[in-house]
Amino acid sequence: MIMQRLPPRLVPVVTTASASAPTSARAATGASRSRMLWPRVAAALLAAAAAASLGYWALRLFPGGASSPAPAPGAAASLPAAADPDQVARLLGSSAAPKADAPAAHAAARLVLTGVAAGASGRGSALIAVDGQAPKPYAVGVTVAEGLVLQSVQGRKAMLGPSPRGPSSLVLELPPLPR
Repeated sequence: MIMQRLPPRLVPVVTTASASAPTSARAATGASRSRMLWPRVAAALLAAAAAASLGYWALRLFPGGASSPAPAPGAAASLPAAADPDQVARLLGSSAAPKADAPAAHAAARLVLTGVAAGASGRGSALIAVDGQAPKPYAVGVTVAEGLVLQSVQGRKAMLGPSPRGPSSLVLELPPLPR
């Protein structure tokens, strides 16, 4: 028997997911790259912020750097001497004669009010530094310096006079608060 060969049948070609896999794999790789980029950018920004914070605090804690010498331990900072009000007035052109209350002016130059604890009735205490020494607390009625008694305290003021119940010859005020 002779076999005759038949023409080949046309077989329809069916495309499956495996045929389109190369293009979708490329798209998936690009998407994963962009997803992996954001954590790296965020980590870099956080590292920069941490470095800036570290630099800021290093400059705040060590403002002079290594170039400025450190003060010797136990060395006290020198403060400028208080100016004499009469000399300052003469320097600024005042032609007035010295006042009669020179002892009170002299005492005012010696006393510095550093704190007040006042009650509503004028009773309380004041922190007063005498002759540049450390401030000490003085209660109302106590002698602060020779010839001066703390008479009363009110708000940011301390009134001193020669006796506890007489007129005030000296009023000390706290410096204004910084704004």
